[in-house]
This record gives sequence, structure tokens and C-alpha cells, in this order.
Amino acid sequence: MSMQSTYLVADIGGTNARFALIDPYQSSPVLTALKVFHCSDFASLQHATEHYIELVSAKPTKAAIAVASPVTGDEIRLTNRAWSFSQKELKEHFHFDELHVLNDFGAVAHSIPALNQEDTVTLHGTYSALSNGPVSILGPGTGLGVALLVGDSKQGWNAVATEGGHVSFAPLNDEEYLISRWLTARFGRASTERLLCGSGLSHIYAALDDKDFSVALNPSATFLNPADIVQAALDGHDLKSRRALARFCSVLGSVAGDIALMHGARKVFIAGGMVPRFIPFLRSSSFREKFLSKGRMTIFVESVPIQVITHPMPGLLGAARFLKSTDNYTAT
Repeated sequence: MSMQSTYLVADIGGTNARFALIDPYQSSPVLTALKVFHCSDFASLQHATEHYIELVSAKPTKAAIAVASPVTGDEIRLTNRAWSFSQKELKEHFHFDELHVLNDFGAVAHSIPALNQEDTVTLHGTYSALSNGPVSILGPGTGLGVALLVGDSKQGWNAVATEGGHVSFAPLNDEEYLISRWLTARFGRASTERLLCGSGLSHIYAALDDKDFSVALNPSATFLNPADIVQAALDGHDLKSRRALARFCSVLGSVAGDIALMHGARKVFIAGGMVPRFIPFLRSSSFREKFLSKGRMTIFVESVPIQVITHPMPGLLGAARFLKSTDNYTAT
């Protein structure tokens, strides 16, 4: 592959920055020169991109960058990372002929038609090749991403990025009401993302025993690492960690079912960096029960298969597929 005709793709989350190159002459994009960096090691997206391009000795002519934030104008501000940039200035700085910036879960949605059975694990229903939408995509990581895929395999697909992770949390029992009040005390509002993300698991763990809200109201309070909570829960000896992860899974099931109803989904895909780490725990939890617990609409969600995406880089794959789709027109 000539580095003079390389395309750059990136998937920028709150924790990790993923980069790869694709060959513009391949009809189905193949990710090469894949690198993953910690965002905390860089002052900005520009800094991280410069480091990658220098590291792989590339000179990309086009780029697609997926970001964990709304994409509504030239100025982009990441939701869970203190990075911001101007699309126009970034394009000029790197001398890209074209730069496309898209929401990170919108990028994941673009990857869905290219995923095979070995790229997923089925939680509910049976696996079948994707034929038509709507398809709901959600997933907890540094935040909670939500997207929608519409269309079909014959006419083509369209990805719709959303900020559905920031809708208000709807508690269903006493423990969830406690967690909701705890989050409201700490943040002023309890959104779904405040529970269903890495820090959300840490907050659930803290809230379970903080009935006087002393931790919630302490701005300097520290919280356990979510990876440590997951590992302790999987080890099976820490009851509080298991209780926190079980509640996380229960809420995830409720929210996934709600999103399926809102989208009228034919399928649901769960993405993000967290869930693939504890699929057996999720399967044995109340996730499926809560997904199906939709009253008169239970019969609808019963027919909706749920897959967990285990492909390691769906955001990069989706950004690559989107970028290739732009070869037929010139960006404005």
C-alpha cells in the first residue's frame, strides 16, 4: 500500500484513542497499522494524531474520525474527555483532502452490516444474518452510546447517531430509587449514562452503602476502579461487587428493552468496552428478565434478538466503511 494514497480512520473515546490506516483501492476496507493509545497521554486529538502519523510514517489524504460526543458543528467537544477541536482547523493542519467527523456509536452502527457470526455472542434469540432494520445499538464504556441503523441489505443502510445515553434514568425498585437519589445528590440529575458506564458501576458500588449520601455530597470522594469491581464480582468472593455488577446488568437489560421499543428494533446489538468482559455473568443475571419485562409490549421484545459485539474494533471498522462510502462524492 502506498502511503501517499492512505486513508486514516480513528475512534476517539473518553479513555482510548484508536487509529488505523486503510487502502483506498480495496473495495472492502481492511484495517492496518492499528494502534491504541491512552487519551491521558496526550494533550489533544491533534497531538495524538500527530504521534500516530509519525509513528507509522503515513501521509493520509482522507480521514474519518469517530468521536464520543455530539457532532453538530465545526467545534467538537468530547463528552468524557477535556479535548476540543475545530474540524476545519484539523483538516487544514494535516492537509487532508477530506475530513469526516462522526459520532462514535454512529460509527459502530456503520460496522454492523459487516459483522459476521464470529464477531458476536447471542444473549437472546437466535443468530441470523442482518437483512433489515431498524437495529438498535447501545453500549457502556467510558459513557453510554446509543445509535440506530435503518434500511436493509438490498437498498442500503443509514446510521443515525443519537445521545440516547443521556435520557433520564427510570428506577424500578427500592434499590434503584436509592441509586437515583444518590446520583441526583451528586450530579444534580440521574441520567442513564450515570449508571451504565465504567464510572457508573463505581457509583452504583458506592451508592449501595451510602444511605446518608455522605459520599455523594463529598466532591473529593474517591471511587473504586470499575475493572476491579468487575474482577472481584467474577472471582465470586466479594458480595458487594457482585451486588453492584448484578444491578448494573439489571439496569442494562431494562434500558436495552426501552431502546428497542423506542426504535421499533428488529435486532439489538450491545457494544462498548465493558460488556464483553463479563458475558457469562450478564447471561446469568436478570438482564434478560428486565429486557423482556415490558408489560403489554413483552410480546414485541420477545422476538428481538440481542447480540454482544465481540469484534475488537467496531468503531474503526465503521469509520472505515463510512469513509469508503464517501469516495463517490466530495465533502463540502
